[in-house]
Amino acid sequence: MSNIPDNLRYSKDHEWVAVDGDVATIGITDHAQHSLGDVVYIDMPRAGDKFDTHEAFGSVESVKAVSELFTPVGGEIAEVNDGLNDTPEAVNNDPYAAGWMVRIKMANPGEADAMMSAVEYEEYLSASA
Repeated sequence: MSNIPDNLRYSKDHEWVAVDGDVATIGITDHAQHSLGDVVYIDMPRAGDKFDTHEAFGSVESVKAVSELFTPVGGEIAEVNDGLNDTPEAVNNDPYAAGWMVRIKMANPGEADAMMSAVEYEEYLSASA
């Protein structure tokens, strides 16, 4: 059973978003990190890069595969979790805190409202199993 915090929003691509004003913190879900296995490298954008909604902003490499990372909301990268360069395993150990990946200043903050709630994401995972 995956850990699905109630206070976040979720995408069908298994990213989570925490909204603070017009800034969204983004990472991958506990389900995603379990599916990937041990994360060994993360390719991330730079602050100031701009992305549209659902656009690939980087990739995560694990012992099993390389997977693209998608922005569930569009906007400009405000901050990148540079700590993941040295400790990519933080995504496995703590996906919702130390494993956050980027912070985006959202072009349209309402986009996060359209994402799934924790209950909806849990139902989505159950239906996908």
